[in-house]
Amino acid sequence: MAGLLALYAAATAGSLLVGAALGSFRTPPRTLTAGMLAFASGALIVAVAFELFEPAHHKAGLTRASIALVLGATTFIAVDLVLTRKAGSGAVGLALVAAATLDGVSENFALGVTVVEGGSLALLASIVTSNLPESFGGAAEMRQSGMSRVRVLTVWAVTAALLVVALVAGRFAADVASEQSLGTLSAFAAGAVLASVADSMMPEAYAEGGPLVAFATSAGFLVAYALTTVD
Repeated sequence: MAGLLALYAAATAGSLLVGAALGSFRTPPRTLTAGMLAFASGALIVAVAFELFEPAHHKAGLTRASIALVLGATTFIAVDLVLTRKAGSGAVGLALVAAATLDGVSENFALGVTVVEGGSLALLASIVTSNLPESFGGAAEMRQSGMSRVRVLTVWAVTAALLVVALVAGRFAADVASEQSLGTLSAFAAGAVLASVADSMMPEAYAEGGPLVAFATSAGFLVAYALTTVD
């Protein structure tokens, strides 16, 4: 189980760092970013439904899970609105870092909880495919605003470390928290992730890639669904 946790940590944090390293030296092609975000959006929809909310429903009950999901979505939107208002033209990249951290912590915590029962390939795949374009684009924005490459990479390295902490916290929470509490936390994470998809990922994918990104979204959905059958 420790080996699986280490593998998940390397995959989630590594994808964030790879994207940040690429963005520190070049600006990502718009079509590539759009396609990756659209693919990740489709995958995350499956992960939210089958890997987060469905287990939360069984563990915490539909009413409690529904309330937690709405609270998770509300929290994400509230923080996102604050970041949008406070971020000037030179702080766009840092706002993207904060957004990636907000939904990333929720995703990685939930992923850590699943490790106890063998993990979730669908959730892992959706996290990795969303981390890459987020950090790629965010690092490029930060570099273009005048931030040094060393500082850009440092900021994203700290972000990656926070996601690893969330992953480990989720793993240990599964051992000490009640089933109902874990279900509530999973539903809260589901709400935050779903809000991220609707508020940030899908609109950006469409803006960058146009209507054809629907095919990438469909592909992400199908791949993630296939992975749930492997789980």
